[in-house]
Amino acid sequence: MTVHPRLQEITDRIIERSAAPRAGYLARMRAANGKGPSRAHLSCSGQAHAYAAAGDDQDALATGIGGNLGIVTAYNDMLSAHQPFELFPDVLRKAARSVGGTAQVAGGVPAMCDGVTQGEAGMELSLFSRDVIAMATGVALSHNVFDAAVFLGVCDKIVPGLVIGAQAFGHLPAVFVPAGPMTSGLANDEKAMVRQKFATGEVGRDALMKAEMSAYHGPGTCTFYGTANTNQMLMEFMGLHLPGSSFVTPNTDMREALTAEGARRALSLSALGNNYTPVCDILDERAFVNGMSGLMATGGSTNLLIHLVAMARAGGIVLTPDDFSEISELVPLLARVYPNGLADVNHFHAAGGLGFVVGELLKGGLLHPDTQTVAGQGLDHYTQEPFLENGELVWRPGTDQSLNPKIVSSIDAPFQKTGGLKRLKGSLGTGVMKISAVAPEYHVIEAPARVFHSQEDAKAAFKAGEFTGDVIVVVRFQGPKANGMPELHSLTPMLAILQGRGQKVALVTDGRMSGASGKVPSAIHVCPEALDGGPIGQVQDGDILRVDAVAGTLENLAPDAASRPMVTVDLSGGAAGVGRELFTPFRAAVGAAETGASVFGW
Repeated sequence: MTVHPRLQEITDRIIERSAAPRAGYLARMRAANGKGPSRAHLSCSGQAHAYAAAGDDQDALATGIGGNLGIVTAYNDMLSAHQPFELFPDVLRKAARSVGGTAQVAGGVPAMCDGVTQGEAGMELSLFSRDVIAMATGVALSHNVFDAAVFLGVCDKIVPGLVIGAQAFGHLPAVFVPAGPMTSGLANDEKAMVRQKFATGEVGRDALMKAEMSAYHGPGTCTFYGTANTNQMLMEFMGLHLPGSSFVTPNTDMREALTAEGARRALSLSALGNNYTPVCDILDERAFVNGMSGLMATGGSTNLLIHLVAMARAGGIVLTPDDFSEISELVPLLARVYPNGLADVNHFHAAGGLGFVVGELLKGGLLHPDTQTVAGQGLDHYTQEPFLENGELVWRPGTDQSLNPKIVSSIDAPFQKTGGLKRLKGSLGTGVMKISAVAPEYHVIEAPARVFHSQEDAKAAFKAGEFTGDVIVVVRFQGPKANGMPELHSLTPMLAILQGRGQKVALVTDGRMSGASGKVPSAIHVCPEALDGGPIGQVQDGDILRVDAVAGTLENLAPDAASRPMVTVDLSGGAAGVGRELFTPFRAAVGAAETGASVFGW
């Protein structure tokens, strides 16, 4: 398969730009592998500590003949996406024993849900939790007693944090094992309608609660195509999942079979055998380009523009906003999953899913086909689907035709010719807009600004009836340094109501929106953020702003805007409470959104 010349050009540029940090990273990983199986170097006392609770596995661990699998888990039973992981360690241990190996839970990492903390102070910890997860992964694996690792995680910050942590131990093979989406409940568009009616007072909280409980009703990931399910797509496109495993629902025979195979596959890739495939070799520049192509083709979450940059830098690879923009111009949109359509991820999976999209992009030369993956050499493995034959897991060729053209389309007849995300640049700085769910008539908005310093103040103005005409709502001091860059998803119902009334409306913010947002044009991740002296800090009420996803521009048309002093605000009210005081060093050290909003300083 031939790679599209433009995609190859972008990849070559990334390789050249990353040459020095990538070489340094790989040298560290080769040195770590050169020391041999880690637990063999421990003292007898150290090994005894490591194996003391291993029961029948103690002898196998002490001899060191079979591989030892480290399990890093994001299990908790408050969050539906991670509750199924409670039972995974036993499945993984049994599978490891079946091939002469062992498995131990190396450690747990926190997993928080942006859906729970939307509009709450806890949301200000959300983005930082990614780097905490990366550090917790490092702690979990720091005992150096493992030959390979599996990572159990699904949602928004968890998978990016696990990937960053896994790359710190990049000399080890790594297989990511998902829990899968919950079965379909109340349709996402119906849920959104009830939310809008509640915002206008048409229905009460009892109706809202009934709708929400009908939508989020069981174990598994939320079924819309937000950040969590975008993560799962990326793990397939980047070769860290087993093919076809992302959207298999929990508590099924297929889910258990894929989990068990994840353990066996991870051990088969260790340095103890003949098929050594460390994660540092899987996650090369081409893998990240494949991930960006998948992001654009499926209309994925804007949060991944931050996370992919941070994930790449953990492996010495430097991605820039222009890389995303250029790939978005090249890669067409092939999926319509809520909020980009009415289908949920279960419908998408049934219609051909990720395997079909991979096949179509390979046809168009819009993926690198020869990347290493946990399934072996070549991305063509990911056009296959898993099946159970007499209880045995096998893979067969997936469909080469869409089984529902309203949900997933061919590369010859895409839903739109460019990807789902648009980079914006101009006098207000740089930002991004998710356009896959925005109707074309809203791709360009020019209107007076109304400026707020919190989403609560913006919602209060809405409830007071202050938005009577066209408006671009500016919510600033929401960047990483200001308050941890919370999602502002609770603004979505308000903005959608204004848009539904026929008003021209947009959002401009240095904060984030939910991975499921999309119907209202939103210029988000604006850099530099207001606290960093960005021009968003010079906007005044009444300034005419222009958000233009066609030209890719973000402008303040007020002639004197650039000469104004920067506005200042007192942020001390958000410095403590709900754990925020623990993250003061993070707010001081964090980088800009366009460099990954990381505290690690790469």
